[in-house]
Amino acid sequence: MLIDTNKISLGVLFPIEAYEGAFPKMENQVKLAQQAEACGFDTLWVRDVPLHDPNFRDVGQIYDPWIYLSHIASLTQSIKLGTASMVLPLRHPILFAKAAASIDVLFPNRLHLGVASGDRAIEYPAFNKPYEFRNVHFMQQMETIREFWRTDFPRYDTDFGRLVGEADVIPKPLKGNIPMYVTGHAGGINIEWIAEHSDGWIYYPREFSYTKNILQNWYETLDKLHLPQKPYIQPLYIDLLENPDAEPQVLELGFRLGRNYFIDLLLSLRDLGVNHGIFIAKFCSRPVDEVIDEIGREVIPYIND
Repeated sequence: MLIDTNKISLGVLFPIEAYEGAFPKMENQVKLAQQAEACGFDTLWVRDVPLHDPNFRDVGQIYDPWIYLSHIASLTQSIKLGTASMVLPLRHPILFAKAAASIDVLFPNRLHLGVASGDRAIEYPAFNKPYEFRNVHFMQQMETIREFWRTDFPRYDTDFGRLVGEADVIPKPLKGNIPMYVTGHAGGINIEWIAEHSDGWIYYPREFSYTKNILQNWYETLDKLHLPQKPYIQPLYIDLLENPDAEPQVLELGFRLGRNYFIDLLLSLRDLGVNHGIFIAKFCSRPVDEVIDEIGREVIPYIND
């Protein structure tokens, strides 16, 4: 169920639409998700944005990620489902473990989880959590959730509560674990810890020389720790133009370009070591259904060769 580390695949992030400001319309999302599945996209990704912070310019897909994932999962067939990313220190580990395992059991072999510390400081006091300790709590949460998944009648003692083996957390994931990919440095965690404890790494789009250095560091760290290859995932803000030969123009965190240059971009990222790109449609200047169709017909088959 892990992302394939021998190639580059494409997913798409909700909301699957172009929009200005913080709030998407969330129209035709089921139809677009079904189209993405039919066109060969690998994963449908949702965001976890607990509160609308006016200092940030997006609220994700608006709806609770667990509920929205279940909604989309029930209306698609087999496309993978992902979170990019769940704010781990703000979520109760019992409820997180139960919700994730429930989706894993009800929709087998489809769920993988991006997890993060969150970058919106305003959310932390609302949950009565200290923002300055988010990295420590993030690491503790990952271990606690995995303990709930792999152990019958587990024990834990954290700020969220105490369990001493007198009750069990159910259901358990079908394979005893659900892949969790750490996003960024999760509030300041070093790359060695991420390499050792995660199932992969989600990192932000950067210019090529920076990305090359980050990837080299990632794979060298895995080798140094004698760990297997683990996927590297990157968001892609893309405005795919109608002219297939349109040359790239830089956007915030992405590019406006034609499909031939988009293919070159993906192959270049693959050669650097990126294993999965998350297509973000926020800046699309064309109808998004046309863009998804073109990527399915002209881009995905090429990068899968």
